[in-house]
Amino acid sequence: MSQSRRLAAILAADVAGYSRLIGADEEGTVRRLKSMRAGLIDPTISEHNGRIVAVLTQTRGKLDFPVEDLGVQALKNIAQPVHVLRVGARASRPPAEAVSSMAEPAALPLPDKPSIAVLPFQNMSGDPEQEYFVDGMVEEIVTALSRIRWLFVIARNSSFTYKGQAVDVKQVGRELCVRYVLEGSVRKAGGRVRITGQLIDAETGAHLWADHFDGLLEDVFDLQDKVASSVAGVIEPALQAAETARSAGRPTTDLRAYDLYLRAYAMFFASARQIPDALRLMEQAIERDPRYGPALAWAAVCCFRLLYDDRSEDWKADCLKGADFARRALEVARDDPGILANAALALAYFGENIGAMIALVDHALALNSNYARGWHIGGLLRIWAGQPDIAIEHLETSLRLSSRVRIGLSRTDLGTAHFYSRRFNEAVPTLLLAIQEDPSLPLPYRILAACYAHMGRLDDAREIVERLRAITSVVIPDASYLRNAEHRELFLTGLRLAMGEAS
Repeated sequence: MSQSRRLAAILAADVAGYSRLIGADEEGTVRRLKSMRAGLIDPTISEHNGRIVAVLTQTRGKLDFPVEDLGVQALKNIAQPVHVLRVGARASRPPAEAVSSMAEPAALPLPDKPSIAVLPFQNMSGDPEQEYFVDGMVEEIVTALSRIRWLFVIARNSSFTYKGQAVDVKQVGRELCVRYVLEGSVRKAGGRVRITGQLIDAETGAHLWADHFDGLLEDVFDLQDKVASSVAGVIEPALQAAETARSAGRPTTDLRAYDLYLRAYAMFFASARQIPDALRLMEQAIERDPRYGPALAWAAVCCFRLLYDDRSEDWKADCLKGADFARRALEVARDDPGILANAALALAYFGENIGAMIALVDHALALNSNYARGWHIGGLLRIWAGQPDIAIEHLETSLRLSSRVRIGLSRTDLGTAHFYSRRFNEAVPTLLLAIQEDPSLPLPYRILAACYAHMGRLDDAREIVERLRAITSVVIPDASYLRNAEHRELFLTGLRLAMGEAS
């Protein structure tokens, strides 16, 4: 039998100064590398009927070289720790009794802040040529998650050591020193692709979130960007909720500032009635750490909400205190999107220039375009600035990024934006849902009453006013936060009509 022989060329590619470039600008370096690969390397390989090989996966279990796991190490020019393996010379296998007596290396402590590893996604398409798309998808998700400043994200080159392996998530958590693991799969059929993902608590193995995303493969890189944005957008509030639940299970004595902050955060979103208690916990956290930026920013938001919801016992004092918290938060914010956006929200309500505060929120979104609450705050400030249609776009983006976890008064604000756009029929059902979501909040009652009044439904308007009086004695509030005079008059006139006063 004759055998056919052919010559093969092997190209081993390397990037000069890759570690330094990644350390200085990970997102930009990955983007340029992907562009070069898509425009030059991949077409050339396809033209010559070649293929790309993941060497570690191809050689695993086939070479008798000892591999020593050195764990996570800090390396030069790389900001985040890297999982390091050392390949030694060929050696004879140690006797069974020696193996059994070897002690497992002690697990390294978890980072001070929440930590996550994104494992290589499974290619379910049955097509090895799609590996580049699957790996690129994971790269985009890692980059998107890295924009969340309070989250420690393990570098891709560490998590990709598990590519092609059936992994134990708890073991991965111990080896990479992370609290959470994201894993998933990609299935392509024809021109469509389905990407699934699940977020797992590496300590308990519990599933915290799972979802899938469908799309067309018309533009591969655009699809990767969209999925990465969606995944990061929904994971951030899911992780925040998990961290909050973790803290809630701890005893209430000798809590650190972070624990106090998480308990206050949970109270803030539970009900408007709990915001005074949330503020007290935030202030305790600030007493322990006067430069704790997130607590300062949320304390400012709590003060704003006390005024906004008619729960302040001293309007002037809470206004001054809230503005002070917000300014102190900005002093330590650096480039933390959450601190910037929350401080801007509070300061805008307390009377700072609305344009400058919108610019501050836009800057926060430039730092992390997947920050759902940032889009929400941007929408609310545009309502106050008299731009309801732009506000609706921002609020809908926020809901798309965080459809399951509450990050603000989304229905109230959407209904309010429709009201100021005089789309009363669209505002009514949204505001009714907002009242069901939190019956203790005055604003949706007020907007709904004004809406009914302008629609000529005065009986309905008066009924809503009576329900409003059951939770607050203030029917017509201070509306100076509305910078648009026409919108302010529309709101106040509607309330006066609902109360039976002459317009």
